[in-house]
Amino acid sequence: MRRLALGGLNVPDPIPMPDGATIGQIGAHPVSLLTWLPGRPIGAQGALHDIADPAALCRQLGRDMARLHDLSDDWHRPPNFTRPDWRRDGLLGDSPVWGRFWDHPHLTVDQRALLLDTRAAAAEALAQIEPTADQGLIHADMLTENVLIHDGDLAIIDFDDGAFGFRDFELATFLGKFSEHPGFETMRAALCDGYATRRQVRHSDLDLFLLLRALTYPGWIMERLNEPGGAQRSARALTVALNAAETYLNRRS
Repeated sequence: MRRLALGGLNVPDPIPMPDGATIGQIGAHPVSLLTWLPGRPIGAQGALHDIADPAALCRQLGRDMARLHDLSDDWHRPPNFTRPDWRRDGLLGDSPVWGRFWDHPHLTVDQRALLLDTRAAAAEALAQIEPTADQGLIHADMLTENVLIHDGDLAIIDFDDGAFGFRDFELATFLGKFSEHPGFETMRAALCDGYATRRQVRHSDLDLFLLLRALTYPGWIMERLNEPGGAQRSARALTVALNAAETYLNRRS
């Protein structure tokens, strides 16, 4: 985050302690202090809040995503820097980062079989594109809730899921929440246009990463089923994942 802020990206800037460290310790708890950013989230749960021109916003966000990836690639990371890995094993291995989505307890036998078939087909497709796919550090949670707008400028917050991953996965994370939105294709085209001002977008790969992003959420919600609203969020995650899986397999066949 410090590197991104120094590079001109609008993100919270870690405030160092007197000894220069940006993470302290209070008892068993690591603590940090960040600069405050004005603004409001651009939306919530796959809906935009009073955005007059969604395409223009997506184009601007695409440019910021590309800038984030440029700065990440130019950063010389310290040798002890570690983050989760959202690449092939983290998405489709035996122990994905967010859990074994095919083991969700609310799946029927047929639904579980569908997700397992999709997992196998997606792993095969991912193996083919992986050698040439753009990879590196990503925000990994760039939802509408984590993008602020203030006087027309965007800011990106909430970096706690930052990870190594595929850059198209970054775009898919934002777009996935709009998969059933009537303006989805326009938003997708604008986000990709903005991103392509600095970096390449491979549209066929993005289709695969939209599927992979959808598959992560049933795994994520499994540990949160008993939280307030957990059942509703779980049902929504399963619906989106199963629809995406069925569509993907039908296209392949």
